[in-house]
Amino acid sequence: MKIDDRILDRLLATVQKPARYIGGEYNSVVKDWDAIPTRIALAFPDVYDLGMSNLGLAILYHLLNEQPDVLAERVFVPWPDMEAAMRDAGMPLYSLETRHALRDFDLLGI
Repeated sequence: MKIDDRILDRLLATVQKPARYIGGEYNSVVKDWDAIPTRIALAFPDVYDLGMSNLGLAILYHLLNEQPDVLAERVFVPWPDMEAAMRDAGMPLYSLETRHALRDFDLLGI
């Protein structure tokens, strides 16, 4: 299930640092979800601010996305304000790149 952008936009207007949840950074990789057979979510067990600079995560993300039949996307723990907003809206944890729910991935790497 892909996250509805309209609902996400409403939630982002209520949180302290919305840029944590939108993706689109320089060197991020967005592949065609339907064209790739293996989908991996790389989850960092802390907020975006800490995880995005983690060298291990960056290396895994790069190496996996170099493979033509693998899609790797990143997921971070939301800050308490976003977590509460997501719970209230019934929104699942989602990836930054394509905003697919974590449960849609074939493999979860933590």
